[in-house]
Amino acid sequence: MVNSFKPSWWLRHPHSQTLYPAFFRKKVHIDLHKERLTTPDGDFLDIAYPDDNGGKLVLVFHGLEGSLQSHYAKGMVKALYDAGLFPIFMHFRGCSGEANRLTRRYHSAETSDPTFLLNTFRHRYPNRDTYAVGFSLGGNMLLKWLSQLQENSLIKKAVAISVPFDLSICSDRLQQGLSRVYLRHLLKNLHKGIQRKHEVGLFPANYEKAIKSKTFWEFDEHATAPLHGFAGADDYYAKCSSRFYLKTIKTPTLIIQAKDDPFITPEALPSKDELSDFITMELTDKGGHVGFISGNNPFNLNYWAEQRTIEFFNS
Repeated sequence: MVNSFKPSWWLRHPHSQTLYPAFFRKKVHIDLHKERLTTPDGDFLDIAYPDDNGGKLVLVFHGLEGSLQSHYAKGMVKALYDAGLFPIFMHFRGCSGEANRLTRRYHSAETSDPTFLLNTFRHRYPNRDTYAVGFSLGGNMLLKWLSQLQENSLIKKAVAISVPFDLSICSDRLQQGLSRVYLRHLLKNLHKGIQRKHEVGLFPANYEKAIKSKTFWEFDEHATAPLHGFAGADDYYAKCSSRFYLKTIKTPTLIIQAKDDPFITPEALPSKDELSDFITMELTDKGGHVGFISGNNPFNLNYWAEQRTIEFFNS
């Protein structure tokens, strides 16, 4: 575990690192092709990718209620493409601006859709290596996926950024202090998602409890769990927290994590003994949640996690 990230002197607080890029990052411009894939169960996945530059494939997965418009998403896609890699961005079901067709949506360890995406693009480009990068919930999903694939993985390298390793602990963390701001924002978006499903008859009978949830545990108890076959929130957390699967990962993997992440407590961070020999964990003192902003010129900031990801893929 190393600490090579140095934050901008005026962005040293965890909330400033977390919120600044969401509100003030300069708009990222990159031309992308949009495509809708029909999944084996009859639903759809909306994906986006630039012109083929012949580079290695990189699957990109966003965080909870994120999308291509999330500041980190398009920033990473452009950084990867500018570095000669070929990024493919996948929206989780219901996150592209249109409700998905089936009752299920997505969750912190739903891996059938990433597997379908991987197989689709491995078929299109059979002679190229494939990498993957995931943010927050997408990072948790990616780590769980790698533990399932193990030595059969077609993912050659992976990067997970700002991961909620222990979903139960992180759920409690977001009920404390200023982190409640993120909780309210995310719950508002989650409520909108299930409201759209309820309007077309695709939500179970406990809708009234789910739409009134004030914590992640309540939402997961009344929405995530019943939608995806878990006995309840505790069962979901126990089966889908990536922390419990890190030891079995056999893909070279870089984890980028900040000690001051307002979504996570120190208790949720895995120890060295919990990591497999294929994992490198870079634990920085600062960085917030999916922040990692460096540079002292406000008009020319560096997004360190993007550059570190590229370095790892090219190493």
